[in-house]
Parts: sequence; structure tokens; C-alpha cells
Amino acid sequence: MATPEVRLQKLGLSLPAAAKPPAGVHLPFSFVNVRGERLLFSGSPKSAIDGSIAGPFGIVGADFTTEQAYAEARDIALSVIANIKAEIGDLSRIVGWTRVFGMVASSPGYTEQHLVVNGFSDLLIDVFGPDVGRHARSAIGVSALPLGFAMEIEGEVQIRS
Repeated sequence: MATPEVRLQKLGLSLPAAAKPPAGVHLPFSFVNVRGERLLFSGSPKSAIDGSIAGPFGIVGADFTTEQAYAEARDIALSVIANIKAEIGDLSRIVGWTRVFGMVASSPGYTEQHLVVNGFSDLLIDVFGPDVGRHARSAIGVSALPLGFAMEIEGEVQIRS
């Protein structure tokens, strides 16, 4: 059975470094919070390869097409996976992605948030397979997100101790 790390490699994907908050930004929370077999990840944007915050910035439906935002959501999934890996080490400890909640900064009348967040969901299934990667999910449109992010995604993972 292929591990998530092997699947990433076969897909030609690599993880960025774990996220680092921008200089001067105080975050009174952690990106990943483990409580027993529950792992919760905070609303996450995309990280650059060095772990710096890389957006995406803007409004979906104005600055991004649905297809462009879908690709950005896939990159956010890689960033979330990198943050989780930094916290727990072996990604094979993940036994289930339980919940994903995507928030998309949307132009008025934009209604394809669910298609945008499919980028995140599809990547999870590609990397973890349909059993472990399967999850419950919501996707909503909002008028604005912190720091001008076009989207951020949070959720919960079940891990093996």
C-alpha cells in the first residue's frame, strides 16, 4: 500500500515548508492543534515553498476564475498537509479526514464556491485515497477574509496515536 508521501511523489507534487506567519503578525493560536486522536487545522491560505504566506489574494469571480481558484485550493491542501506533517511526522498516522470547511472571498452573485473547494477535496483523495481522504465538507462565500486572502480552508483529521 502506497503511503501519502509516495503518492505525492508519484503525482509529481512536493510539500512546502510548514507555514510561518508574516513578520510582525501575532497569532494567538497554532496552525495545527492535536487533542488525543483529533487534529484540528486552522483556516489556512497557501504557503510558498519556504513556508511564507503566498495567498491567494483577491476576490474569486473578479480576480480569479473558478478554474484558477480550484488550482489555488489544491495548493492550499498541500500547505495544510505540510503543516500537519510538521506536527505529527508520518502522514500515514492520518486515518481519516473528517471535516473540511472552505471560505471563499467571492464577488457579489458568485455561486461556485463548492467547485473552488473541490480543488482541496480532490487533492486529499488523490494523496490519501478514497477511504482516508473522504470527508464531510462545507464551502461558503464571504465578502472578505483576513489579509485579503481569496480563500482559507480549515478542518479536522483523525490520527492514530
